[in-house]
Amino acid sequence: MKITANETEFDIEENCSLPCFLETLGHKVGLVVVERNREALSPSEASHTILEDGDKLEIVKIVAGG
Repeated sequence: MKITANETEFDIEENCSLPCFLETLGHKVGLVVVERNREALSPSEASHTILEDGDKLEIVKIVAGG
């Protein structure tokens, strides 16, 4: 399967979960904001999302500051 994340194409296995994919990139659900096919996912939604062929993801790191 192919997905696109932050404009880079990736080949992934079928039934790959979003948390598993994020871990391969060095991220964790809850520490990033993920938009899937132009829809923002809550952390609970992201935790249970199975990626599908053709998905387009935008992944943004959460940064704390003052």
